[in-house]
Amino acid sequence: MGKDISRKTKQKKYDSMTLDGKIEFQKKKLKRQFSKLDSKTKNIVSPLIDNAAFMTVTLENLQKIISEEGIMIEYQNGANQWGKKKSPEAEVYNTMIKNLSTITKQLTELVPRDTGAKDDGFDAFLKDNM
Repeated sequence: MGKDISRKTKQKKYDSMTLDGKIEFQKKKLKRQFSKLDSKTKNIVSPLIDNAAFMTVTLENLQKIISEEGIMIEYQNGANQWGKKKSPEAEVYNTMIKNLSTITKQLTELVPRDTGAKDDGFDAFLKDNM
């Protein structure tokens, strides 16, 4: 139960941050994951981390908008043409989530593998099937 209260407190603090504050928080969170990389590789992944942090926060905001307003909007072209279409937020969300997935894959491929661990074939399976 204590962990649940701590998580809620952290979430409230995160929710109260500015947009830039949330992006910086996400950058720091990601950079911690890649802290063991050599400096040359860190320089390469830095822009990917910046973009991933931005996309993460933007996707959170888009999720809220889509939850409140829905995925479809009504439109009117001319006097007699009405209909429904996917909302601009949903379209941006779909594109951005694909881009974030690509960046995440690129970043995780740069993380050095633990050579002391026994090879269970899972990495080879993922490589062959992705």
